[in-house]
Amino acid sequence: MFAVLKKEINSFFASPIGYLVIGLFLVVSGLFLWVFRGEYNILDSGFANLESFFTLSPRIFLLLVPAITMKSFSEEIRQGTLELLLTKPLKPIHLVLGKYLGAMVLILLALLPTLLYVVTIYALGKPEGNVDLGVILGSYFGLLFLGGCYAAIGVFASILSPNQIVSFVLAVFLCFLFFFAFEALANMGSSSIGAFGIEDLGLKEHYKSISRGIIDTRDLVYFFSFIVFFLALTNFRLKSN
Repeated sequence: MFAVLKKEINSFFASPIGYLVIGLFLVVSGLFLWVFRGEYNILDSGFANLESFFTLSPRIFLLLVPAITMKSFSEEIRQGTLELLLTKPLKPIHLVLGKYLGAMVLILLALLPTLLYVVTIYALGKPEGNVDLGVILGSYFGLLFLGGCYAAIGVFASILSPNQIVSFVLAVFLCFLFFFAFEALANMGSSSIGAFGIEDLGLKEHYKSISRGIIDTRDLVYFFSFIVFFLALTNFRLKSN
């Protein structure tokens, strides 16, 4: 598994894609938070918090994470190297986990430079340091778990097609569906739907919950179950191949 993880990380940074993905995330988030006027601009809001960043990032992740994972298995299938990997003394689940953890390392590397935003709003607070670090920490955990769910979907989508573009589009659609669709259904106005709590089936509700700075075991169980489910689907598909 660790050999696959090392191979994934090396492949990301052996080509421009790793640097491009991290760079795009930082540039786009930085422009919306500090340069462009609008609802996401922290300086315009008048409050020293990162709520705008944690509202914007899941939307950027909708494109960022599928871009990271689209080549995980698609490239192996297209080049015919997947069969070669499966002949190695390596269980299919180890191959899946190696690909998945490689994507997670890149997501973590993309998030690390954003800690500079925390330092900035800490200095902007009146008085200095007047920020809720507990909420910020919880939001970072939520964003990392959300990235993990997106990555699990992306790895699954990548094994369904040898075409990276098809895998990317499918992953974006599934991520969008699981993040927005259940809340949209709950807001349709049906009391029976609202009573059922259908929004709790979606990623957005649990992301918002953990972003309040409270680590609820229900949210953790949901995120871990979601990730395990899609990795299990990927493993099943890999075995069937």
